Amino acid sequence: MKELNNEDRTRFTRHFSLSEIGLTGQLKLKNARVLVIGAGGLGSPLLVYLAAAGIGNIGIVDDDVVSTSNLQRQILYTSAEVGQKKVEIAAQKIKTLYPEIEVQPFDTKLDESNAEKLFQQYDVIADCTDNYKTRQLIGLKSAALNKPLAFASVLNYEGQISVFNYQNGPVYTNLFPTTPKDGIYKEDDIGLLGVLPGITGTLQANEIIKIITGYGEVISGKLLVFNIRDNRFNLFRF
Repeated sequence: MKELNNEDRTRFTRHFSLSEIGLTGQLKLKNARVLVIGAGGLGSPLLVYLAAAGIGNIGIVDDDVVSTSNLQRQILYTSAEVGQKKVEIAAQKIKTLYPEIEVQPFDTKLDESNAEKLFQQYDVIADCTDNYKTRQLIGLKSAALNKPLAFASVLNYEGQISVFNYQNGPVYTNLFPTTPKDGIYKEDDIGLLGVLPGITGTLQANEIIKIITGYGEVISGKLLVFNIRDNRFNLFRF
């Protein structure tokens, strides 16, 4: 078990002042293992805030490289890194943010052949993907292994957040019993305001911190849907 060192006690002073987190919660964060699937628009802010919060072990699954069109929303990357592997850059950067982190970059596509083995190594799974087939796979495998799943999705001006498999709560297929075919939108219809994944990924990070520390109310059995254009936030129970 990892212990908090002197640098931790300085770095996380603001957490220690929160009665629901404190030293005990920070120790839980340092010993937690979180697997982030997708290091793009959602994964970028999520990884930054998980590292900043003091998560001790983070896995990153992504087989993509940085492209210029990513830079409008994927804040981990710069123009100088176009063409480089996302997992390698992401791992390096969050390690510099919190050197105590153990980071495992998995330069691979998540599929039936590797999902279960990867999931078994972690306490919490974070879905930061952008296609229905992979989301369904994540939902099914995490439920089978009873691993809490922090789910997020974005499109245009709307974000969605939920948590599945939490303390015997609903699973992914309770909310999404069928999976639409990928490509249901025309390419020109897939708009995305750059700040939206940042807002959504940060909320997703908050849910993961709740799961690990036990503070607050986890969005289990509920779907948070928000539209940043109209400033509408709605919480639906299911």
